Amino acid sequence: MKTGTMEGIENLFTYLLETRLRPDAYSSLRNIAATFKNTGDLKPLNRVFAQVPRYASKDLLGGNDKAIQEISVLLPGYELGDWTIETFCRVWLLQQLPAGDQDNYVKAVDTLFVGAELQELVALYKALPLLQYPTYWLSRCEDGIRSNIGNVLEAIMYHNPYPRQYLSEAAWNQMVLKAFFTDKDVLRISGLQERLNPALQATLSDYVQERLAAGRSVNPEIYKLIEV
Repeated sequence: MKTGTMEGIENLFTYLLETRLRPDAYSSLRNIAATFKNTGDLKPLNRVFAQVPRYASKDLLGGNDKAIQEISVLLPGYELGDWTIETFCRVWLLQQLPAGDQDNYVKAVDTLFVGAELQELVALYKALPLLQYPTYWLSRCEDGIRSNIGNVLEAIMYHNPYPRQYLSEAAWNQMVLKAFFTDKDVLRISGLQERLNPALQATLSDYVQERLAAGRSVNPEIYKLIEV
């Protein structure tokens, strides 16, 4: 992602943070982020990440704010309207981490993935398009696609441009098939038409035949992909 685009998104995130939190909660999170930036010490990150509910509610962020719409313009396919404020704050916090030392950065974020509870994991996957060293997180994304946890799958699949931009064709095809298999809303997958490919069409066609042979229903959206 271009530096200007990243800075624009970060500024919009900070504006939203200030408008969604109590003044004392906003001040506390800004101070925590400043400490990370000033010291480069990310060891407290696990604790801080887990404590975000102290500062933020589980209310929806809301999708009508102009800043949210501007984020979607800067990063097409990235929509925040269905995020909770708690999730948003965690993603904002990840944006604040100093990334000059790659080893230090990826180790800190990797540690979050390893120890995350469900809502923390959802935030991490929603943050994928904004994390530094984006190709490093491919294996994490692929692990999430193999998960059977609905919220995790939705965090990766829904309005998240990271899979569209970075997944290999095989991993992308697996994700789309998994979306149909688990009855996800495939219309919310960023880049679904853009990354349509013959191998995916063949896989989906086989899937349809298996479903019909077993007397099971088929999501009508699948035919729009097969018959293109």
